[in-house]
Amino acid sequence: MNSFDTAIQTYMTQHAVHWVLFNHAVRVVAGLYTFKGFVLIPMLWWIWFHPGERNEWNREMVIATIASGLLALAIGRFLAHYLPYRIRPVHNPVLHLNFPPAGLKDPAFRTWGSFPSDHAMLWVAVATGIFLMHWRIGLCALFYAVFFICLPRVYLGLHYPTDVIAGAALGAVITWLMTREALRARFARPLLQAMQRFPALGYTMAFLLCFELITQFDELLMLGQSLSKAI
Repeated sequence: MNSFDTAIQTYMTQHAVHWVLFNHAVRVVAGLYTFKGFVLIPMLWWIWFHPGERNEWNREMVIATIASGLLALAIGRFLAHYLPYRIRPVHNPVLHLNFPPAGLKDPAFRTWGSFPSDHAMLWVAVATGIFLMHWRIGLCALFYAVFFICLPRVYLGLHYPTDVIAGAALGAVITWLMTREALRARFARPLLQAMQRFPALGYTMAFLLCFELITQFDELLMLGQSLSKAI
């Protein structure tokens, strides 16, 4: 672990043991989907249905933001799986740090390294999209992503600070690229036209996709792993 990570996580663990109620609150926030996607995804739905002169543009941006989140999640997990393995801080005995017990039951398939943070990539990507549409709401979304999604994972020793910073930067860049007019027009505009033509199917698929994005496809991956073992 580099000196930057060491300084931050040493400071955090020095105070962690004494804050029993705070530690419990952090575990709850980090462990429940309610405090992740169920806060940020509804912001996208609000923007989608909010009337205004830029309604069509907003809807294209919402589609591009969701696509960015999906891409960020996929890239994050690909990198964490195929990059040189980086053990999570809480499992690294060399650090000699006493992290508060996380009590999180991550799916069994999560055997990949801690770099980069897929949580940071996904939810900063979504928050960046919100910021590009409505900067005031977007600032709240970015603040929420940093302090209620990213930092708890550092505090509990699930990630190093650099895991989260790198993930957040990659997520923001992905959304910025995916929402550019030249690229957005190639996929978001046709999808929006398809939803307008087939609204029942379109909104049904949008709901299912947003639900899986909120849960980060964890249950589907667990189901797939269970089936593979059974077969």
